[in-house]
Amino acid sequence: MAESRKNIFITGAASGLGREVARYFAGKGWFIGLADINDAGLTETAAMLPSGQSSQHHLDVTNREQWASALADFVTHTGGTVDVLFNNAGVGNGGPIHEMTDEDIDRQIAINFRGVVSGIRAVFPYLRRGSCVLNTSSAAGIYGVGNLSIYSATKFAVRALTESHDIEWRALGIKSRSLMPGFIDTNIIGAVAEGSNMTGKERLEAAGIPVSPVEIIGPAAWQAVHGNKVHTTVNKMAKQLAFAARWFPGRLRNQSAGLLEGLDDVVKN
Repeated sequence: MAESRKNIFITGAASGLGREVARYFAGKGWFIGLADINDAGLTETAAMLPSGQSSQHHLDVTNREQWASALADFVTHTGGTVDVLFNNAGVGNGGPIHEMTDEDIDRQIAINFRGVVSGIRAVFPYLRRGSCVLNTSSAAGIYGVGNLSIYSATKFAVRALTESHDIEWRALGIKSRSLMPGFIDTNIIGAVAEGSNMTGKERLEAAGIPVSPVEIIGPAAWQAVHGNKVHTTVNKMAKQLAFAARWFPGRLRNQSAGLLEGLDDVVKN
């Protein structure tokens, strides 16, 4: 019975990090709530999991009513509680801020930050002592990234939200945690851009920016949920960035400026 299993509700589960975390936690015997606006992708993810071990939920994270409906449906499978909410859905557009459209800016803020806030508020009645809210921040939430200023700002906001709730919920026995990955090899950076014969991954690596395999994210999420660290830096890039931001911020600024050209090619395409 699903009610006797540990459970996790995952946004952005139709692909990428969300799909990989679903696969990993399902392998540990957990019941998985798969949520996304991409229904076809959800079906593909569900097909990768053991039969009867998941539920699917259409969810636009910017829509509070859909949050309420999706979670109410999910807890019918879990005995009324949520062990882990993985607030993972996000988007990333880049470029200099004066070249971005209002629509791109508003969409990133709505999905990457307001969607996380709405998810936390919607899930709170279903949390219990021992539950955890895991938010996807980013290495871009460690130190501001040129030509990714809005994306970076939303991930800083998620980082702050996570830290605040770690304090706020301590007496309730509820964990607040974040994942802070660098670039991960997902379909977001896997496409070949117009006018190029290289994928986003290839362009990043040519610019000296490491890209990690997606399989790294499942164990990292597991560690974040079960460990005591508020923030889990996922790969070598994120760990190096966190170290440099603390000890060598001036050097980090100069090095980051040198990577803008390679990064700009990726985020604009």
